[in-house]
Amino acid sequence: MKSSSLGTKILMAVVCLVVLTYFGIQGYRYFSDPVTSTVAYNYRVEDSITVTGWVVRDEQVLPDNTSGLLRLSRKEGEKVSRGGEIARVYADQSSLDCQSEIDTVRSQIDQLQYAQEASAGSELSLKLDSQIIDQILSLRGDLAADHLDAADSHISDLRSLVLKRDYTYSDADDLSTQLEDLQSQLKSLKSQAAASTSTVRASESGIYSAVVDGYETVLTPDTLSTLTPSALSKIAADGSLKSDVGKLVLGHTWYYAASLSATDADNLSAGESVTLRFAKGDGRELTVTVDSLSKEENGRVVVVFSSSQYLSELTLLRQQSADIIKNTVFGIRVPENALRVNDDGQTGLYCMVGMTAKFKPVRVLYTGSGFALVEAVSDKDKTVLRSGDEVLVTARMLHDGDVINES
Repeated sequence: MKSSSLGTKILMAVVCLVVLTYFGIQGYRYFSDPVTSTVAYNYRVEDSITVTGWVVRDEQVLPDNTSGLLRLSRKEGEKVSRGGEIARVYADQSSLDCQSEIDTVRSQIDQLQYAQEASAGSELSLKLDSQIIDQILSLRGDLAADHLDAADSHISDLRSLVLKRDYTYSDADDLSTQLEDLQSQLKSLKSQAAASTSTVRASESGIYSAVVDGYETVLTPDTLSTLTPSALSKIAADGSLKSDVGKLVLGHTWYYAASLSATDADNLSAGESVTLRFAKGDGRELTVTVDSLSKEENGRVVVVFSSSQYLSELTLLRQQSADIIKNTVFGIRVPENALRVNDDGQTGLYCMVGMTAKFKPVRVLYTGSGFALVEAVSDKDKTVLRSGDEVLVTARMLHDGDVINES
């Protein structure tokens, strides 16, 4: 009896020891985590300087010698040819109301003329349906992005397209009668409005802007060659310069003048091309040329950049923060401690391919804080590092073909 009891106790002790050993090993593997991995992905690093500077343009303030109600004919940033209409001036509110009615009648005539063409074939109706869908999608995108000005324009276009589509169901003879009535009405309205309306036209071709900020005569291309850091810091607007009509941006070249530390400016030289990205706007990267560098003053210099790249939103920029991007490195981002050297002296990474570790040789392009940008150097399909590969970061000594158990 005692012998049986002793054997049972020994057996239970062995079972307990096995269970404890198993959980101990699993706990060790869980907490020590000998195998961890991460996903490699495409990345870029910029060698950039953030500055605050001034956008400089050749600008002509349009004379504001009008009396009456002003109605602008151009959008912000729109190109205007010489002699092109910029605005209309109406003697009184009734004249302005008359013009609004003229615009409505013209829109209706356009819709009826389109409907007459559409009645001759189904292809125009199908095209109109496609345009309506495109406008709805554009309107949805503008509302989602909170671009209310653009949304208002799409609403107007959408309304016109829907009315055109509606007219395509009308009888052709009925359309002709309506068209004749509207053309007669338009002729009568034009004769009423002619005597009470004047037009403001552009004396030169340029880009229109409704905003006059007072810097038009203070910051000019002619002043850039003598601009110093202290003078740039004291720039102030001319408060007496005003115009409700707006201004024209002349020529194709615009400038960006910024004060940089002499150390940062040492990396720039006149005539070289760099990339500029404004903090405001659509975030586009603009290729600009270093136009000039001033003499050093108290450890700082004025650097002037120039470009002829057209931007409709450029007219609204004046004092503006920007990133000057000297160089950009593109590569695949991986943890720096995942880089290894194999027995052949090649630098590379071990990646999970199925359940095995596969060595993929790479070239290091850039090292940052805890990461590296690399590119593949192998042209073999199985050893080419790609974005999305699972890279082994920490593990025991690895060899090509080792079976990896991540559980």
